[in-house]
Amino acid sequence: MKTTLITGGNSGIGAAIAGLLLSRGEKVVSLGLELPRAKHENLFGYTADLTDSASTGQVAAKIAATHQIDALVHNAGMILPNLLSDAVPEDILTLAQLHLAAPMVLTQAVLSGMEERGWGRIVFISSRASMGMPTRSAYSATKAGVHGMARTWALELASRGITVNVIAPGPVLTENFWGIVPKDGALQEKIASGVPVKRIGTADDIANAAVFFLDDKAGFITGQVLFVCGGTSLGGQSI
Repeated sequence: MKTTLITGGNSGIGAAIAGLLLSRGEKVVSLGLELPRAKHENLFGYTADLTDSASTGQVAAKIAATHQIDALVHNAGMILPNLLSDAVPEDILTLAQLHLAAPMVLTQAVLSGMEERGWGRIVFISSRASMGMPTRSAYSATKAGVHGMARTWALELASRGITVNVIAPGPVLTENFWGIVPKDGALQEKIASGVPVKRIGTADDIANAAVFFLDDKAGFITGQVLFVCGGTSLGGQSI
C-alpha cells in the first residue's frame, strides 16, 4: 500500500487528490496549516507553516520517521498578488520558501527511502501564471522556478526509479481563487467565458491529472509540465 505525502492536503486541490488516493486504497499524509476535515483510517494529518524554514524542517523529520513515504505532492501555495508598483521583495522570499525551499526539505527527508525501494513519485502543483500574469510578480517567478527545479530533479533521480513532474492549473474554483475573485459574481462569470473550454476548472480536474502522474504506469514520464488549464495556456488570461 503506497503512502503519498500531500502538502495543503486539508482543502481544495490537495483534499481532492487525497480523496482519490484514499478511494484507491492508498494511504495519505496531509501536511498543511490545518488538519484535514475528512476522516479516514488511512489518512494522517500534520500541521506546519511551510513559509517557516524551522517548522518545515521539524515536521519533515517527524513525518519521515513515522511514515514510509512513496510519493510527494507539493500542492501548498499562496498568491500574494500585487501590481509591480506595490510589490515588495519580501513577498518573493516568502513564496520562494513555500514553493521551492519547503518541497526541497520535505523531499530530502523522504528521498533515501524512495531510493532504497527504487520507486518514487514527486508531483508539483504549479500554475499557468508561471507564464506571466498581471499582479503575480512573486507568484509567477516562484512557480516558474518550480518548473526548473522539477526538471533538474527529474534528471538527477530518473535512474533511481523516481519521476518528477509538474501540473500547471489554470483558474480553479478553490478558496485561493475566491480570495481574489468574488464567489459566483460577475468577474467569475467573465473569467469562465474567457476560458477556451468555457468553464473554470475544479479541484477534481487537477486531482485526476495528479493521480495519473502518481500511478505505477507513469514510470516513463518525467520532467514534464502538464497544463491543466482549459486552454488558457494558449493565450492571455487575467483575473
